[in-house]
Amino acid sequence: MKFKIAIAVALAVVLQTTLRNLPGVGQSLVHVDLPLVVATYFALRRDVVGAMLAGFAAGLATDIFSSGLLGANAFSKTLVAYLIAALATRVALDNPVVRIPVIAGAAALDAVVFVLLHRVLGQPSLIPFAEATAYKLIGTTVAGTLIFYVLDVFFSDRARQRRHFAFRRRAARRSTLVRR
Repeated sequence: MKFKIAIAVALAVVLQTTLRNLPGVGQSLVHVDLPLVVATYFALRRDVVGAMLAGFAAGLATDIFSSGLLGANAFSKTLVAYLIAALATRVALDNPVVRIPVIAGAAALDAVVFVLLHRVLGQPSLIPFAEATAYKLIGTTVAGTLIFYVLDVFFSDRARQRRHFAFRRRAARRSTLVRR
């Protein structure tokens, strides 16, 4: 399971860095934060330590491939993942409709923490705060809702049960074919 989480985080970071640099496509995906979506997804699975590790790895990899303050994304994504995982352990956030405001809140909190870190440490802000937060909130919420459905296919308990019992179903089908 940890290997799948690492692959999901690495894939999100690679897609984030490569799609932003493509001409034409990159301008529409500038404000979508794929590593934040993956960290939020694992935070909603109620594993606090796993969520924090996924958030830290996603944020640090994003920091390495982007310009700016090294560690700012790592801190903000780790903090967001921790807060969402702590909330998910106390409140049932399993409903797909409830996940949409959680993604929006994660995007807004990540943007606020990122800008506050830059301001506290004396780094200049590259784009206006309100504009960047609004675009990030909208883009990440829309893309995150769709990505959550894709991640549910690979990481949900039902998918694990289907994969686990697939061999038994195939064996049962073969045995009924042999008996006839």
